[in-house]
Amino acid sequence: MHGFKKLYLPLLVAVLVAGCGDKKDEAATAEKAPAQVAAKVNGTELTVPQVNYALQRIPNLDPEQTKAASLQVVRNLVDQEVIAQKALADKLDRDPAVVQALDAARRQILAEAYMSRKLGTPAEPSDAEVAGYFDQHPELFAKRKIYRLQEISIKAPQDKYDAIRAQLGASRTLEDFATWLKAENLPVKSAQGVKTAEQLPLQMLPQLAKMPDGQALVVNTPDGLMVIVLADSQMQPVTLEQARPAIVRLLQTQARQQAAKAEMDTLKAAATIEYLGEFVDAGKEAEAAAAPPAAVAEPAAAPATDAAPAADADAISKGISGLK
Repeated sequence: MHGFKKLYLPLLVAVLVAGCGDKKDEAATAEKAPAQVAAKVNGTELTVPQVNYALQRIPNLDPEQTKAASLQVVRNLVDQEVIAQKALADKLDRDPAVVQALDAARRQILAEAYMSRKLGTPAEPSDAEVAGYFDQHPELFAKRKIYRLQEISIKAPQDKYDAIRAQLGASRTLEDFATWLKAENLPVKSAQGVKTAEQLPLQMLPQLAKMPDGQALVVNTPDGLMVIVLADSQMQPVTLEQARPAIVRLLQTQARQQAAKAEMDTLKAAATIEYLGEFVDAGKEAEAAAAPPAAVAEPAAAPATDAAPAADADAISKGISGLK
């Protein structure tokens, strides 16, 4: 029943959006058959279609719970309508912040509805496509591993990146590296955990899969660098048949994303778009993002992932503890 409560705020927004619309449908609403009305609040009808819509948004709803869920949804709708009516009476629908929120909700709903209708459900990939993806990504399937990782997040300006990478390579142990970071007054956070191959960023996984235990790599983060130490790993492969459902979902997601981007590009090409004032640079970034992939040199990504010398597990643990 916890999922029912999560619908409260989205449904309240929907009620407010409806409350701020035209009144032209009120006559039709008044003529609804009694069977289509679930409740009334000060004469305003809450309908069975509204209840059904809310039920459809409850994930993994057990059919046996439908009756109880529908009753809870009606109670939520009544609560929301009571609040929404009071909000309208207090003229909150004219409050600038509320107007902005309602406008944003309307725009988001319309955009999602258009894309959902336009794109539909992607076709299921063929057996050859599934097998091809399986063969192209052994690190995810045939040579899948479970990784025990230790991560060191370093907050640093870009002009320190080269020095940090150089020091990591020169340090005999992570304890030495930790001592240097402290001496440089660089803020550090550490964490460790176990992750399966599919839980890791795909762009990082091929390199991580080839690394021996005890080695480290460095990746860029929004505010600095992260050192990722491979403490150890264990093989846990999956077969094509085991992986098939996941590959099908992934390929369908990719197809949908590609179709969505193509549709967005088409719509934007046909639209007149202007970026003004302090936002004029947004247009420049959009043009750069649309440039051919060749404009982004492959070697530019290389500094984001550098291997460091191997270190034994004890040295890794000791070095990590020195960062806390």
